[in-house]
Amino acid sequence: MKHKQKKKLDLAALSTIPLIMTLANSMLIPILPIMQRELKISDLQTSLIITVYAAVSIVCIPLAGYLSDRFGRKRIIVIGLAVVALGGLISGLAAWLMDAHGGYDVILLGRFVQGIGAAGAFPIVLPLVGDMFDDKEEVSSALGMIETSNTFGKVLSPVLGSALALVLWFLPLAVIPLIAVLSILAVIFFVKSPDTSKSAPTLDPNTNKRFRTFVHHTAVLLSQKGHWLYAIFAIGCLVMFIMFGFLYYLSSVLEQHYHIEGIKKGLLLAIPLSGICILSFITGKIVGENKLRMKVFGVIGLIALTAAMLTCGIVNTKSLWFLISLMFISGAGIGLVLPSLDALITEGIEKKQRGTITSLYSSARFIGVALGPLIASVMLKSEEWLFYLFAGSALLCFILALFTIKPKKSE
Repeated sequence: MKHKQKKKLDLAALSTIPLIMTLANSMLIPILPIMQRELKISDLQTSLIITVYAAVSIVCIPLAGYLSDRFGRKRIIVIGLAVVALGGLISGLAAWLMDAHGGYDVILLGRFVQGIGAAGAFPIVLPLVGDMFDDKEEVSSALGMIETSNTFGKVLSPVLGSALALVLWFLPLAVIPLIAVLSILAVIFFVKSPDTSKSAPTLDPNTNKRFRTFVHHTAVLLSQKGHWLYAIFAIGCLVMFIMFGFLYYLSSVLEQHYHIEGIKKGLLLAIPLSGICILSFITGKIVGENKLRMKVFGVIGLIALTAAMLTCGIVNTKSLWFLISLMFISGAGIGLVLPSLDALITEGIEKKQRGTITSLYSSARFIGVALGPLIASVMLKSEEWLFYLFAGSALLCFILALFTIKPKKSE
């Protein structure tokens, strides 16, 4: 009983990490129009505040995964969170103390630093959860909790970001170091890393040879399981592209077309995000260790996402509640997909290479996070084509999930 209670504390502490990482990014989405006005920047420059954070993470996540396999997950997570806090401090001080033009450049620098730290935080949580539990059903349930924490952060983000911006427009940037420090303390005091030394690959003590051995092991694994791993990477990328793209679109259209700002805007943005949160929690509880069930949930979610995005493109979505309803359905579909992908990867990869593969998967997701706001900002004036692009991306994910992910009957 004490052991299970300890695992719950470990999981609760780890759940703060996706929550913090999500707040560090998604909390800025509802205030992007405010930042655009205060910093006197264009739509494209505004989208870069989100994109630069994700873009640098894409490059750094695989390295963080390798380092976590080599030096321990907990150590890399703590270092990553500390770098996130540093980046938040840079951005917050720049917004507070500098003029608009110079402030924007330094804010981007701070976001760049944050992205480096983010690479060593949330992506490492997934393999650490896999290491902590031996029972596959417990792993799936725990991953569902982690994804739920991630999506709960997305639900909380627009409301919290809007509320903080009512006090000071840059306050959402400035609070990130504080919440990152709280997460660091939770991880240090409550998370005990499992001993994975017995399952670690035997590597040559020479650094160059060690890295070549790591690359060789990864290449062999990808050649053996790449047929479904690459599909999951692509699906994770495209689903995050759709999610952050439609969030950017919704944030802009609520202000520009409906003239809705502040807390009310944050609450409306939270509606589709609550769909992701609720369905992520339910999916994590239901799928268990059944890989066929994981695939089925993912396919159903992608059908819902495709249908909702296609409807947004075809039908006049200027009716606010009709638009929000379609966005909620999209969020529910994404909530079915993400925990299923997490579980398929974690269950399908051995512990000794789990950090590397889940980090590659996280990099793919961050590509989507980086591209979503960027593409949406460019296509805001052609919104029907933006939704057709989202629908086509979701349809491609559905085809990949249906034909490339083939769980064995015994699983």
